[in-house]
Amino acid sequence: MSITLKAEKREKIGKVKNLLNTGIFPAVFYGHKKESTPIQMKKSDFVKVLKEAGESTVVTLTMPEASVDALIHDVSYDPLTGEPRHADFYVFEKGHKVEIAVPIEFEGVSLAVKELGGVLVKVLHELKIKADPANLPHQLIVDVSPLSQFGDHIIAKNIKLPAGVELMENPEEVIINVAAPKEEKEEEAAPVDLSAIEVEKKGKEVAEGEEAEAAPESKKKEEKK
Repeated sequence: MSITLKAEKREKIGKVKNLLNTGIFPAVFYGHKKESTPIQMKKSDFVKVLKEAGESTVVTLTMPEASVDALIHDVSYDPLTGEPRHADFYVFEKGHKVEIAVPIEFEGVSLAVKELGGVLVKVLHELKIKADPANLPHQLIVDVSPLSQFGDHIIAKNIKLPAGVELMENPEEVIINVAAPKEEKEEEAAPVDLSAIEVEKKGKEVAEGEEAEAAPESKKKEEKK
């Protein structure tokens, strides 16, 4: 997979916002034995390449002076708009393997989820690998259909890697597993204390009786007056 991106050296280092407002995207490339070089390109071109390549596919930066093969190493985004505003390209050394984290794409249907109501728990979304830049996969596909029972899981060493790609993750690292659904406990009503109600009732009756007996006494006092 070959992706090219037309760029040029950035002579004037101004405010990023000013460049973006004119449709120009600022970036920089660097690497082993490669000086940090400010560059720029059309923002629309960069957004298109970012979508296609991600951070695990070689991008050839074509410039008037020369062309360099690099990986999109880091992208910073505007905190308000979410739009990309700057990128770093890492120029790798030819003949040397590079170590990166490749995104994992899950596909298929788990019977534990479909028939038993289980929940897929995705533990890792990227996998660390090492390969020659030309052999770097854009993503790794993980089929979840073998997960048929609660507790079933897929670990790093279960993932089939393309030729020339070496696993750098812990081989026993869990990638995804199936958990049993949580049972919702019904709230039990608090037991009614009948004895308390009986005591309260009796107390009320006694109070009313006392009040009834007190009434004639107060009447007699009034008659004496």
